[in-house]
Amino acid sequence: MRQVRRIVTTDDADGKSGVLVDGIASNTITVLTELWITDGKAPDHRDGIDHAERSDRLEPPAAGTLFRYFEIAPESETAHLSEAEKRKGSAEWFAAMNGAHLQPDTSRHPSMHRSATTDYIILLSGEITLVLDKEERTLKPFDCVVQRGTNHAWVNRGSEPALLMAVLVDDGRRSG
Repeated sequence: MRQVRRIVTTDDADGKSGVLVDGIASNTITVLTELWITDGKAPDHRDGIDHAERSDRLEPPAAGTLFRYFEIAPESETAHLSEAEKRKGSAEWFAAMNGAHLQPDTSRHPSMHRSATTDYIILLSGEITLVLDKEERTLKPFDCVVQRGTNHAWVNRGSEPALLMAVLVDDGRRSG
């Protein structure tokens, strides 16, 4: 997975701005590189905490946000697998992101999932196809998607990894 440099600013006790973090983002969950997380509480910009390290799942906290970078490998890398192996691998992948509960209907594609979030996504490089229940859209670099809590999958039918950035915002529909 490609490394991402992350610069996080902070204020000191006197309200003077400086840098809290300047380095390669280190918290990864499968294909996700976590850049920042909020939990719906008023942020303390002086707390000295690298909040990206708190993220351990696909979804943001209730009333919170997630800022992340992710990379989807070309589908050709798993073309040799049977359909059953692909479904099993996808289920394990979502479980590793604490997101197994987000897959209510995978009949169209094994990576279909739905979360109670509004997601802002930008394709940085490569090519990716957004698969929905009824249709598909192929994105080129710098195309943007506003993913509004719908069942979807990301499929890379190209020959190089697809690199994407996303901000996920909890939309308050989460059950339980």
